[in-house]
Amino acid sequence: MTAAVPARRRGRPPASEAGETRERIMRAALELFAHKGFHGTGVAEIGDRADVQRGALYYHIGSKEELLWQILADYTRLMLAEAEQITAGDDYPVTKLRKLIHSHVRLIIENRSAVAIQLRDVASLTGERARELQALRDRIQTLWQQALDAGHATGVLRTADHVVTNGVLGMLNSVTFWYRDEGKHTPGEIADILCTTVLDGLIQPRKSTKG
Repeated sequence: MTAAVPARRRGRPPASEAGETRERIMRAALELFAHKGFHGTGVAEIGDRADVQRGALYYHIGSKEELLWQILADYTRLMLAEAEQITAGDDYPVTKLRKLIHSHVRLIIENRSAVAIQLRDVASLTGERARELQALRDRIQTLWQQALDAGHATGVLRTADHVVTNGVLGMLNSVTFWYRDEGKHTPGEIADILCTTVLDGLIQPRKSTKG
């Protein structure tokens, strides 16, 4: 006697299957947005690359803009979490700045496709999603500013002007445009070079004790 084949259940897919499908969609969107841009990528292309039919695609993502939000928010939250951990510690101000630079460079390189998408397509986010992402970015910048303020208040740094904060973050974010895996420097070595470049201009020279 042949065993009966269980009927396929209708309705929502199991959580594990839904999670795997969503992960494929996110990966496909990340690759396409990075290569073709948000506006240059069609929903159908994302579904084709992720091997998901269009109807099911909307069940998993809601909209193309929702995908953009999730890509940008995921890596921004990673940066925020590490910056919060570093700035909450008891390290010397210069040590905190070194750690912030190393963390930022490493995460920029690890997430450089998402960073490139943000630098090019962040204006495509609208409404509440745009405000939420900006709030996350503002919190990161505030933590950097607080680290600089603390160093300046103790006399270790010569300035804590917000222009410096904006400039340093802009310089670090630009790593995504020129970093190559086959380059001569590792991410850690790049961070060390940038630490030296930034801190040589910020650290207050020690006063001579000679009479």
